[in-house]
Amino acid sequence: MSRVGLAFSCFFQVLFRRSLPPAAAALLPETARVPAPTAEPQAAEVERPAPVAPASSPPPSPDVAELRNEGVLLLLSLFQREGRLLDFLRESIDAHADSDIGAAARAVHAGCRKVLDEHVKLTPVMPGDEEGPVIVPRGFDPSEVQLVGTTGSTPPFRGTLLHHGWRAVEVRFPSLSPGIDRHVLAPAEVRVP
Repeated sequence: MSRVGLAFSCFFQVLFRRSLPPAAAALLPETARVPAPTAEPQAAEVERPAPVAPASSPPPSPDVAELRNEGVLLLLSLFQREGRLLDFLRESIDAHADSDIGAAARAVHAGCRKVLDEHVKLTPVMPGDEEGPVIVPRGFDPSEVQLVGTTGSTPPFRGTLLHHGWRAVEVRFPSLSPGIDRHVLAPAEVRVP
């Protein structure tokens, strides 16, 4: 289940913060990692030979992209099954009246919320009332708090909470049977006589 949780975390981190969580970045090959910016130049590194794995070592773990894709596809299939989210997003709404779109959105919302309630426990990243005053402490994690506006100084920052953010604290996805094509998000439906 930790792979699914990591995949879910990767999906939302990349979608909203444009970066991978540290646990996922650590799984990337050294050549694919983006080095953290440093204030001082680094000394030349000595190239070391890669360690040789013993013959009885376990098979390599799946790469981060594979884990991320599997979690994203599972989440999309659940949103489609319960809320018909993909049908709603793929449908052109230009020709429909706002009242019709609102009615459809209500059904999609109810189904997708059911998926979240059943499979993901969410808590706010920063507690407090939106539009209320907050203090961003010194040493805050930029992946948790996005500053909007001009800071002009060093933390702590006083500001207004625009959105409390979301953190997934528990993920409970069903186990997937091997041999099932994960890329089929919704099966085709055929009426037969």
